Amino acid sequence: MNTTRSEGHDEYHALLARRDAMRLRQRLLSPSARPDTGTGPWLAAAHGAQGQPYDGAADQRVITRRLPLVTPFGKLIGHLYDAMFERHPYLRSLFPDSMEFQRVHLERALWYLIEHLDRPREVADFCARLGRDHRKLGVRPVHFEVFEQALAEALRRSAGAHWSEEMEQAWLRMLRFAVAAMVDGAAGALAEPPYWNGTVTAHELRAPDLAVLRVRPAEPFPYRAGQYTRIQTPLLPLTWRPYSIACAPGPDGELEFHVRRTAPGGVSDALVTRTRAGDSLRLGPAQGSMVLDGDPARDVLVVAGGTGWAPARALLEELSRRPLHRRTHLFVGARTLDGLYDTAALARLEKNCSWLRVVPVIGEESGAAESGSVADAVARRGDWSGHTAYVSGPPLMVTATVYGLTGLAQPPDRIHHDPVDGTLPPAARPSRAQAPVAITGG
Repeated sequence: MNTTRSEGHDEYHALLARRDAMRLRQRLLSPSARPDTGTGPWLAAAHGAQGQPYDGAADQRVITRRLPLVTPFGKLIGHLYDAMFERHPYLRSLFPDSMEFQRVHLERALWYLIEHLDRPREVADFCARLGRDHRKLGVRPVHFEVFEQALAEALRRSAGAHWSEEMEQAWLRMLRFAVAAMVDGAAGALAEPPYWNGTVTAHELRAPDLAVLRVRPAEPFPYRAGQYTRIQTPLLPLTWRPYSIACAPGPDGELEFHVRRTAPGGVSDALVTRTRAGDSLRLGPAQGSMVLDGDPARDVLVVAGGTGWAPARALLEELSRRPLHRRTHLFVGARTLDGLYDTAALARLEKNCSWLRVVPVIGEESGAAESGSVADAVARRGDWSGHTAYVSGPPLMVTATVYGLTGLAQPPDRIHHDPVDGTLPPAARPSRAQAPVAITGG
């Protein structure tokens, strides 16, 4: 670990924290201070010179028409970071040593913006949440100005002789709209810390590549069952990866995470193999919309695979605490019987919750309650259109299950799922509502 760099990063964040504290104090003491209305300055930024709302659909048409000039996005993103670090070398210190995950994350974000640009309110809501989350990285409004300059240069380098003013301006308007919402989201979160410090209170290996961690935040950590947070370990400074919280909020304030090691040298490797009780972690703000709805009359379908069991377990715990119990079907999948690593919690829920029906799906093994894919098992059980569905797990499983449910006439607005990673081509992505990140990290 680069100790000097880590210490410099901590000092930078300490300065930002003091600045934010001063701004918050000023805001609270001001006679004109009032609660955030949820609209914020992004609405003003969303209007053009004639006072008309931002026409995202028009920019979407221009961008998609000329998309072949800048896709695949790997070259464009390479030019962007080259231009940014050439002009402002100090910014490199705000990024982790390996830029691979950052490049993939930016590519997913670009796809999300382009595909959803005809729905500006949805984009603004998503970017406001992103801006709130990016506070933990030390991102300031001036950094967005630098990013815009670098994007313009990258577009020119990528498109070459086919570059046009119309193309560039459409991209920059899209970026400014997103940035305005991000700045608004960050400003609205001044009353909360940019990240929470936590201490690992328990670390249990359930398999050579899978660990269950209990973490106690130093301050109350607000979240809802089904949400996720991003975690940073001091073993890999500046590197954050998203993990679902495996428990509903409880009186002790502790959080639980189920982490599968996906690659050597990454955050998951550090959390599974090199983290012990007593170690410290950092947690970003809770995110995600896979939370329970407020309709007590509607039955629930929960579909989970692998460590996607973590948010499913949190949802079931929350359902068990509600006064009105809703009939719930749980399909829980694993490649082998050993893959059901949390059987004690599963058995406890099944025993204590008469309203819960559990259907294990174990790969192709004979003798299981169901065999084959989880998506197929759900489809074989018939019509789920009267249920609210929650799906979590590996991206391909989530995609197949969401497609299957949609084909069974399940209304899309009653299918909630984890963010799906961007490894699938745009045409194969399960829904426009997904966010361009993944809940498993390297």
